[in-house]
Amino acid sequence: MRFHVLGLSPLGVLIAYHLRASSRSVTLVHKSYRNAWASHNRSRGEISVETGGVIQRCGGFQSEVLEKGEISGVGIAFNPNLTRDQTPNYVPLAEDIHTCPIESLVVTSKPTHTLNALSNMLPRLNASSTVVLLQDGMGIFEELVQKVFRNPETRPNFILASNSNGAWFKGTLHVVHAALGAIDFGIIPDPRRRDFEASLADESKPKYERQLNLDDIMRPGNPSYNRYRSLRETVAALSSIDALGSKWRPMADVQIAMRKKLVISALVDPLTALLGCRNGALFRDRGSEGILRNVCKEASEVFRAQLEYETRSYLDSLAPNTDRNQVPLVRMPPELEAENLMDEVRRISRRQGNISSTLTDIKHGRKTEIQYLNGYLVDLGKKYGVPTPVNATLCDMIHMRSAVPLDQRL
Repeated sequence: MRFHVLGLSPLGVLIAYHLRASSRSVTLVHKSYRNAWASHNRSRGEISVETGGVIQRCGGFQSEVLEKGEISGVGIAFNPNLTRDQTPNYVPLAEDIHTCPIESLVVTSKPTHTLNALSNMLPRLNASSTVVLLQDGMGIFEELVQKVFRNPETRPNFILASNSNGAWFKGTLHVVHAALGAIDFGIIPDPRRRDFEASLADESKPKYERQLNLDDIMRPGNPSYNRYRSLRETVAALSSIDALGSKWRPMADVQIAMRKKLVISALVDPLTALLGCRNGALFRDRGSEGILRNVCKEASEVFRAQLEYETRSYLDSLAPNTDRNQVPLVRMPPELEAENLMDEVRRISRRQGNISSTLTDIKHGRKTEIQYLNGYLVDLGKKYGVPTPVNATLCDMIHMRSAVPLDQRL
């Protein structure tokens, strides 16, 4: 099976490297032919990963261009024999225009670019495809369902993931894996109601022995196997990347991990962007500690209101004769309480001295991801009636910071 990687961020390049290093077929998806040419010629078609000063390299990648002139909805194979001057006017050969379905797509592009990118790739994504969303922020999946994949019968299988590995670019396709973390991923529930986590409810085993099983996705030989083949193989491939701490977890656990990561980004990103500092400089003074407390308090209250609403909706959906006292209810996870969120933010921010993506975006005049960070919390607050004034203020300040060019500051 072939994996396509969209979004050649440090994390995207790390994922592509480890998939290819395990002898899997990998295609790197570039935004333009110019980007593909520069990437290929500067890296000689190899990805380099540096860990603890040790550099490992891997080649054998294919490359496709997402857009080429008037052509859309296809992948244009990159021709490594072209010169730089030939790329602007290059007309691809018929055999270089790829229209075949994409089996597995790993998305690490910025949330602000994802909607347009997947809209362009829509003709190649079907109900047998698998899409892995491995990005900062939340709300991307909901946006894609509302605007791109409206029909659940033709929607691809989706995997959501949360990453805590630290990485940065040292050169073109040369990534430094600076901080070992984890990738927690889970499968979005199946529109056809197949239970991908059925083994966790196996009462023939004690709870401590229960674990997720690939056969819950689909057993080989089953008449419906082809519908879920790419999902099963994608889960198996991601689970094998031990170097990134990648692990398949119940979707409820992944949602907790994603919410924790959201709160970390909702503090670190806007504050570093406004102050122009590295991540590790925060939360060492009374001012930033006050903002830390308020953002975590608002986030925790929003999450609590969301869980309470979902619990009420679930109870209302039960049959009238159901004994509600026997229904296990979802409790507020301790990890999402304000004090615990504050401890997590301090721990992560102090061990990371890198530059946040929001600060980098502002320096380069790019659109930030703030709407998927603090903006997501503000939108949830409006939906569930929870005030979020500090998160709203941080959103407004980032929009203001983006509107004033850096060279206009005194």
